[in-house]
Order: sequence, then C-alpha cells, then structure tokens
Amino acid sequence: MIKLSVCIPVYNFDVRELVNALKKEIVKRNLSAEIILIDDSSEVFFVSLNSEIQHVVDGFILLKENIGRSKIRNLFLKHAQGQYFLFLDCDGKLIQECFLENYFNFILRNPDCTSIYGGRKVSLLPPNQSYFLRWKFAVERENLSLEKRKKNPYLSFQTNNFVIKKEILEKILFNEAYTNYGYEDLLFAMDLKSENVIINHIENPILNNDVETNEVYLEKVKESVDSLSSMLKYGVVRERLSSIKLVKTFIAFDFFPFNFLIIFLFKFSSDFLERKLLKGNQSLRYLDLYKLGMLFKLMK
Repeated sequence: MIKLSVCIPVYNFDVRELVNALKKEIVKRNLSAEIILIDDSSEVFFVSLNSEIQHVVDGFILLKENIGRSKIRNLFLKHAQGQYFLFLDCDGKLIQECFLENYFNFILRNPDCTSIYGGRKVSLLPPNQSYFLRWKFAVERENLSLEKRKKNPYLSFQTNNFVIKKEILEKILFNEAYTNYGYEDLLFAMDLKSENVIINHIENPILNNDVETNEVYLEKVKESVDSLSSMLKYGVVRERLSSIKLVKTFIAFDFFPFNFLIIFLFKFSSDFLERKLLKGNQSLRYLDLYKLGMLFKLMK
C-alpha cells in the first residue's frame, strides 16, 4: 500500500485551516497518509496558534533556529515515513475535497512516476492596489494552465504543491548552500532534469492564500535576485539555470559595453521603477527591467 507523507514547512503562518482540511479528507476517504509539520522558528504567536493542532498531525517539530527553505525540506527525510512526500506551502488552501485522492490515483495509474506538480491558483478577484503586484505576477506568470506547464515541465515547476518519491529526494536534495528566498525551486527542478527525473504535471491546484503587499513582495524580489546572483557565480549552477528567461537575458548582454550601460541606466532608474511597481497595477515589464538591472548590479 502506498503511504503519502504530507510535509508542510511552517513559518509565521496559521496552518490550522489547511491541516484540518487535509485531515478531514484523510479520515473521510480512509487514505494512507500522515501530516508532518516542521516549524522554522516562527514567532511565539504562531507557534501557540498551531499548537492547537498537535493532536491532528503525526509530527510537529519546532526548530530553535531558522534554517531556510531548502534545508527544512531536506529535514523531512528524518521525520516522514511515506514512500512519497507531498510538499505544501503553509499558506496554501484546499479548494477541492479530493485533493489528496487525486495524487493517490495518479500514482496508482502511473506506478513509475517519481515526481508530480499539481499547480496553483489565486483568487480571481483582484485585490486592492496595495496587494496588486504579487497578485498580478501570480495570475500572469505563475498560475499557468496544465497545457502550458506541460510544454515546459521543469521551468513550470514550483515547490508549493508537489509530490516526490522519497528515494529520489534522498538522492537529489535541495541545495542547502542557498538559504535565502528565491529560485531554489527552479534549481531543484533543474537538478532533477540533470538526473533525468521526469516531472509529471496534473490539474490538482492549491490556492495561494496569502498575497503579500507590494512593499513586502518587492523586498522578496530583491532577496530572490540576490539569491540568484549567488547561484550564478558557480559554473555548474549557472549552466543549469541558463534556460530561465532572466538568466538568458543576463548572459546575452553580459559583455562590454552593454553590461556597464545597463548598470549605469539602472543606477538612475531604480527609484523610478520601484515607485511604479509599488503602485501595484503596472505592467510586469517594469518588474522584468528591475530584476535585470539588479542582477547586473549584483554581478558586477
């Protein structure tokens, strides 16, 4: 019998609704599944809230120090017992009653599969302007249709909602050298690709239940580009990330005089771009230019 470990890294978020919905499906459909939470040193307020569901989950591990997005995912290998791991972001929300069962059914129909990505959604109702940037990026760039995801299975992969066979994760760990937010999911996907691990895509989305403010999201963008710049300083990693649009553009113009020109222009336009982005409802081309300028600045 297949056993599925639902692995949820938690950081400063109330996961009670998500966990209770998962447990309800497990019990109702008599699924062979466990729920494991690892809290990455959240604030006391959130630890207190989530302690209310200790009796619901099969494991609730509290870390004294924050270890980051990659290391915490690898840590589930020490605490989860299933043959397959389902990783969910803590800000996810179930939008269908047969969410877990869909993964079980796909595995049963495709016993050779080793990784599956189910997709993501956000509310179709636009938020107010102060939250618009993150929502717009999700709608236009992240929440791809199944058909589009299948065309670029590795570049369309995200870590918010995916299943991986335990024995594959034991061989291909998340790269713990990068502890900050950003691009660790795509690096992991490219590591899978380099080992010829197929990522299957199905229509089994989870709702992103926590859209950040424009200010918070822009800070996360800065952190992600900084993380990407660190990755690109290593040849093997750069090669594996070379198909990302931002990296491809960087490589195409990373020679004199274009690289110096881009850095010069970004020096005088970064404040303008930030102001445009913080307004919320702006073209994502401004975000693309901002990321590119920042990457050149960090890589000089």
